[in-house]
Amino acid sequence: MKSSLSRRSFLQQAGLLTSATVLGSSLGLFAFKKSGLQIGYSAITWGGKDTDAIKDISSLGFQGIQLRANAFGPYRNKPSELKAELDAHQLKLVMFSSGNVEIDPDKEESTINMHTAHASFVKALGGSSIQLTNNARPKDRKPTTEELKRLAQVMNEIGKQTAAMGIQATYHNHMHQLGETPEEVDIIVQEMNPKYVKLLLDVAHYHQGGGDPAKAIHQYKDRIHALHLKDVRCPLPGNPDPKAYKFVELGQGNVNLPAVFKALNEIHFKGWGIIELDGVPDQGKTALSCAETSKKFLQEQKIAIS
Repeated sequence: MKSSLSRRSFLQQAGLLTSATVLGSSLGLFAFKKSGLQIGYSAITWGGKDTDAIKDISSLGFQGIQLRANAFGPYRNKPSELKAELDAHQLKLVMFSSGNVEIDPDKEESTINMHTAHASFVKALGGSSIQLTNNARPKDRKPTTEELKRLAQVMNEIGKQTAAMGIQATYHNHMHQLGETPEEVDIIVQEMNPKYVKLLLDVAHYHQGGGDPAKAIHQYKDRIHALHLKDVRCPLPGNPDPKAYKFVELGQGNVNLPAVFKALNEIHFKGWGIIELDGVPDQGKTALSCAETSKKFLQEQKIAIS
């Protein structure tokens, strides 16, 4: 009799567990575990107040942070102090904004030296990736194919040197820079040596430049190292310019972010998606409150931040 009861009890508990699993799956409660996407947050919104950014980002439960080149000046000779601050708040440096890449041949050596110095700094902070941009977009014309390829060639040399240090160089597509449109991005990416330079796909910049970020994720699935999870609003109410835009919290703009997450799942992406917001978009908000809004959106999408 005792054996029969134990068996009956076991079967009942197993049945309850199975029902709970089925119910949980139907409600999406286990969706967090299906994605390899890791979520970080960029300190850019705090306008250079990195210690505040570190505290706030950590307080929300994010485990990765992106810092900018402004941190290099005060900490270049004492990176251990900044690393101690990151460690105390259990944050990993997942990306470092290293700045612009010059395509002028006369500036090639200095631009390579700057980025390798940043890479050494990132290495000391326990990081592994730097972000490269370029602001030399002509104002009166579209960039030439040669200019776009030249950018990739200089980035290849930077990436070759940083790879030897264990630091991955990444190209960040950007409005008003070389690589604004999907066509320009493609020329640059095809010229990049995948051994040395990967793509940091900014979904909002790509959207605003006329592209489909979800499609780009599939197109560049073997080239993407990380993403900027970002949203943009366009057009702007009360602004007569139909192309006017501003970056906003996740879920507050026009980027089809659910499609982005779906595409990332489809390619089995296991890297970092870094939430980025250039500045506080509206009066009465703070960098922290904006981060809270984006975190809430991720929770609604069943995206875990840790």
